Amino acid sequence: MRLPRRMLASAALAATALAVLATPARAAVSAETAFVFNSFAFLVHGVLVMFMAAGFAMLESGLVRSKNTAAICLKNVAIYSVAGIMYYLVGYSLMYVDVDQVVGSLSFLYNPAEAELRLINGDTAPETLEAVTGNGFASMSDWYFQMVFVATAASIVSGTVAERIKVWPFLIFTLVLTGVLYPIQGAWTWGGGWLTGMGFSDFAGSTIVHSAGGWAALTGAIIVGVRKGKYGADGRVHPMPGANLPLATLGTFILWFGWFGFNGGSQLALGSALDVAAMAIVYVNTNLAAAAGVVAAMLMTQAIYRKLDLTMALNGAIAGLVAITAGPDLQNHLAAIVVGAVGGILVVLAIPLLDKLRIDDVVGAVSAHLVAGIWGTLAVAIFGDGDLMVQITGIVAVGAFMTVTSAALWLGLKHTVGLRVDEEEEDAGLDRIELGLEAYPEFGRGSQTM
Repeated sequence: MRLPRRMLASAALAATALAVLATPARAAVSAETAFVFNSFAFLVHGVLVMFMAAGFAMLESGLVRSKNTAAICLKNVAIYSVAGIMYYLVGYSLMYVDVDQVVGSLSFLYNPAEAELRLINGDTAPETLEAVTGNGFASMSDWYFQMVFVATAASIVSGTVAERIKVWPFLIFTLVLTGVLYPIQGAWTWGGGWLTGMGFSDFAGSTIVHSAGGWAALTGAIIVGVRKGKYGADGRVHPMPGANLPLATLGTFILWFGWFGFNGGSQLALGSALDVAAMAIVYVNTNLAAAAGVVAAMLMTQAIYRKLDLTMALNGAIAGLVAITAGPDLQNHLAAIVVGAVGGILVVLAIPLLDKLRIDDVVGAVSAHLVAGIWGTLAVAIFGDGDLMVQITGIVAVGAFMTVTSAALWLGLKHTVGLRVDEEEEDAGLDRIELGLEAYPEFGRGSQTM
């Protein structure tokens, strides 16, 4: 079996698990059996990550005002669709095919499953079967699992710039982000590029997915500008409550559920008892970190504001999940709780800080994904086997690349097709202006004509 594309369990975990599991009576797993289970893990975990698209859609729909609900739903279903097509056309090859330290090849319509297609079409020669199973997994199962990750990175941007950005310019940004920007920086680590050579470790993407999306979202929020009426001339912040907090809560639970595929599937193997043991550790740490993020966020809001805040608790869960994503293979479960709790604390501190800086992030995505992603990547060195300076190098490199390229793209769109609707259209809501309909017509302006 060839080496997986990402960092797997640490050497210490491998040694411990092998000592427990390796017995004289233990039979070797055949290459074909391992192929089946590994491919199954890719596909099922990929489906879980795909379901996170629904979680983002529901979370964002609940946190925007009702007049923008249909537009945010449209953007989320379009994000997943655009990401899938662009990753097939160019993204996968840029990220994984013949990476030369910085970027892979520009191979349009790359198809890694040629040997498998021969097998499916009746070529049962032993060398064909060996060529297929020798990979360790079905090529397209790997492609599918990698694709759903890029869709997640793009979804982070959507909520941050909601309620004032036009749909089509946003989708143009998504097209470039998913087809070019995300794959290039992903190639540096998961594709075997220069950060891999340095020893940078990011198990499931605290930096490669979440911080990358967070930097793109941050630059977008700054360049697109704030929503009308969000900040007063006296510096006061005027809250703009979301329309449906139960929907936002449902979205958070869906994201939590999907994250077991996000982190668990990043074990990248299910063909041995060792892989199963390692994956179980990842699942438990993922759950513990999310729970700790919620509790820590609740305690912080109570201490600071003398009352609880549901939206902070929801973002605390996401921050805990993002933070543990770089190192969910930690053998010390207590450390996973600490990592998640610090993520929850940071998100409570970062959201009002962005408001003080007059950076309008509608759903708190920059705080939950960028800030917590940075922390989680550093935590790999603090609680695991990573090198702190190497981890910092990876964070800075991805941050610089995503900031510069995203800013150039946002500015290019701003000065050509334009990014945001005008003030009157913003008052009316993107649903009516961009889509010509309302998500809740019975309660909106449309009901007044009935």
